[in-house]
Parts: sequence; C-alpha cells; structure tokens
Amino acid sequence: MWHLLEPLHALLYYAPEAFEEAAALGYDTGERWPSYFAWRAAPLGAAGPLRVASAFYSFSPATVARYVPAAWATADPADVLAARLRAVDRAYRALLGEDAVAGPDPGLAEAAALARRAAEAASCAGRPLAAANAALPWPDAPHLVLWQAATVLREHRGDGHLAALLAAGLDPVEALVSFAAAGAAPEPVFASRGWSAAEWSAARDRLAARGLVDADGTATGAGRDLRAGIERRTDELAAAPWAALGPGEADRLADLLGAPWLAVIGSGLLPAENTLGIGKV
Repeated sequence: MWHLLEPLHALLYYAPEAFEEAAALGYDTGERWPSYFAWRAAPLGAAGPLRVASAFYSFSPATVARYVPAAWATADPADVLAARLRAVDRAYRALLGEDAVAGPDPGLAEAAALARRAAEAASCAGRPLAAANAALPWPDAPHLVLWQAATVLREHRGDGHLAALLAAGLDPVEALVSFAAAGAAPEPVFASRGWSAAEWSAARDRLAARGLVDADGTATGAGRDLRAGIERRTDELAAAPWAALGPGEADRLADLLGAPWLAVIGSGLLPAENTLGIGKV
C-alpha cells in the first residue's frame, strides 16, 4: 500500500502545476526545495527550523535552516495549504483526465472513500506530521480526498519509520548512510539531504565501529539485518489503518489505485531513484 500511495502524494513535489502555484506565492522555483519545505511543513504552522528538522529527520539542520523560517516570510502557512490543494487539483486533472475528476469516476470516488477510512483509522499519537495533516479539514472532491488520505498515511508511516530508526540507534545522517550501504539508492541520491562530506564520512566511521558497514561503506550482514529489522518494524507500526480497513477492502483499494498509480508513474515526473527506497525495500 505504501508503494501504491507514495507516488500519489509525492506528485506535489514535482508537478509543473505545483511549481506554478509556488511561484505565484513568491517562492523561488529555480530549485525544488523552497516549495518542498513550504508544502510539506505548512500543516505544522509557522514552525521554526528546529521543529521542521526534527519532524523531517533525515535533512541536515543546516539545509533546513536555509529554507525555514524563510518559507513563512514568503507566504503564510494557511495560504500555502490552500495553494497545495490547488496544485494537486490541477495536477490530478492533467494526469487523470478532466472527465475522471469532474465526473467523478466511480472507481476514483470509491478509492477516495476507502483511503479516507484508512487514514481516519491511523492513530497520530507520537506522530507529528501525521497529526498535523490529519487535523486539516477534508476537501470535498474525491481526487483531493484521495490525495489527502495518501498524505496522512504516508506521514503516518514516515513518523513510525523515524521511531524505528531511533530505536535502532541511528541518528539522521547514520540513517541515510546505512540505507545507502544496503543498496536503497546510490550515495549521490542522498546528497539532496544536505550533509557535508565530512559529516557523511564521520557517520560511516561510527557505523563501521558498530560493525554495520565495511571499510568501503557497504553494509555488513549485521548492517543488512538491522535495516531489514527497521523496515519490518516500520511496516508493523504502519499496519493499524489497514487492519481497520480489513484485507478485503484493502485489496479492493489496491486494485482501484492501479490506474492513478500508473498515470503518476507514467508521467515521468517522479525521479527514477529516491531516498525512500521505493522499489528497493
């Protein structure tokens, strides 16, 4: 379900319609990070860099500080939230088709209803990004309901993933180094998180001292076991919404998500390699 829903959420960070909406708010769209931090952090309100770095976890605090709180000097979080729904509305109409969205297509409406039920069953205790998104009012249009449900569910899973990383004793940069070492993505893909070469090397040394990576940075057997355990625990912590939906309706939702998933993946807008390990873990 994560692999099906994540692309539906992540379209926000890559769609041309989203960059147009961001530019209209005054954000620099020469790179994606000014709008990314605004779009993703806006549910937290005008949060400062410490809170955002804590919630996002894998980004270098120095990188976060370059974009937050500058994001809120450009636009108020409430205006950002309104603009991100406009962006998703326009992007979904472009990819799914005006008829499917405006109809709405019965399958799309059913998928939205099922995804919303799963999202509403997600406990947000100890999950700041999930809670912030779950507290937002639900839109009326089914395609926007589907996107918002996908967002709540992906942040619910993400918050649980951070808990699993903490329990495994991996700090933010160690989490990335160990993930790269296990083959989730090439190291250059993780450069977007903003850690310096010295910080990356020091984290690798710490992991090597624990027997988790070899001298060349490749995961050892213990390192792979640790990462497998983290992914397993992440799945366990993300399971409650799907248990509430039940296997029959979860399978039905998976079937219904096939068409929009293919539309998003087939758009070519999302990167082939990513820091989340989609397609790798």
